[in-house]
Amino acid sequence: MSYSASDYLPAKAPTVTLDDVRGAQKMLSGVAKVTALQHSHHLSQLVGTPVHLKCENLQRTGSFKLRGAYVRIAGLLPEERAAGVVAASAGNHAQGVALASSLLGVRSTVFMPVGAPLPKVAATRDYGAEVRLHGQVVDETLAAAQEYAERTGAVFIHPFDHPDIVAGQGTLGLEILEQCPEVRTIVVGVGGGGLAAGIAVAVKALRPDVRVIGVQAAGAAAYPPSLTAGHPVAIPAPATMADGIKVGRPGDVPFTLVRDLVDDVRTVSEDALSSALLLCLERAKLVVEPAGASPVAALLSEPESFEGPVVALLSGGNVDPLLMQRVLTHGMAAAGRYLSLRLRLTDRPGALATLLGVLSVADANVLDVSHVRTDPRLGLTEAEVELHLETKGPAHCAEVGAALREAGYTVIG
Repeated sequence: MSYSASDYLPAKAPTVTLDDVRGAQKMLSGVAKVTALQHSHHLSQLVGTPVHLKCENLQRTGSFKLRGAYVRIAGLLPEERAAGVVAASAGNHAQGVALASSLLGVRSTVFMPVGAPLPKVAATRDYGAEVRLHGQVVDETLAAAQEYAERTGAVFIHPFDHPDIVAGQGTLGLEILEQCPEVRTIVVGVGGGGLAAGIAVAVKALRPDVRVIGVQAAGAAAYPPSLTAGHPVAIPAPATMADGIKVGRPGDVPFTLVRDLVDDVRTVSEDALSSALLLCLERAKLVVEPAGASPVAALLSEPESFEGPVVALLSGGNVDPLLMQRVLTHGMAAAGRYLSLRLRLTDRPGALATLLGVLSVADANVLDVSHVRTDPRLGLTEAEVELHLETKGPAHCAEVGAALREAGYTVIG
């Protein structure tokens, strides 16, 4: 069956309460791990107040999604369990549904896009789901899963738009308050809104003084226009490397809770996301996916705007190795750790070696060199060199540029 928000939204009544979240916490005892809270000295110095990382990237299946999926499936009636469940996801929700179903003895079918990363497809199968690859984008995959539900009677497990899902994700709010009772600000990534809504329900009921701040990728930020309009608004063609929060429309159930309980929703750039992922890896020794690093990206973008102590929720760590390689390269470039430039030389023996000597003295590591001698744009005695360098940061980039100018070189791009 397909899910309709109207089935779960009683007029003028909360869709999820603190008691719901507490009930979900009891249900998840022994199923979901209480993940570690790790202090970040580097971020604390940057923000000027204690910053802790809630490491949900170390949860079973590598993300928070197990929590909501288990609570949702555990709440099904016997006849619904017998019909099995179906879900659509490119990764984290797929794995959460697959493991939750296996633990509860329920048959699961998960539709994934044809281009889904192979490690995520393999992990979903290993957790016990039947995986069906369909569609090039998640919207096509979602439609196939809903059609399957209507045709077979399997229960469709939505990734965020259901009260049980929200209650399950809200257990993270209870854990944060228990692990860091002095917390003043919780920062959490936002896609459809189930995670932020659940955390806000739990936290605001117990500690209304704690600020809950949501973070969206600027290229997939459906909440700001939706909050302005007062109802969920779909945005066209969301685009971001953070596929875990790449959602084009807020969920009906979480939207009301986010609107009423979340203090602010901010956006971050792709550069900030990649820099945050790199920071988590280098400084915290944690593998985090771009969506999971979005709270850290917000801290990097506006460090002076957070009241501490701060808890930044690392919601997931399921990142494809190929994407990790690209994101790390992008992150190093955004952090000023890569420098690309073009310059022209006199085409004579030893000219390139002399240039490389200048770079060696400047302590720049040459990653790649393209030496062009035959091009209609070049004069008879000219050669053009394109260089890709590894540097130590923006200040070092400036030093390298100054050393080249002092040596008589003109950088043209």
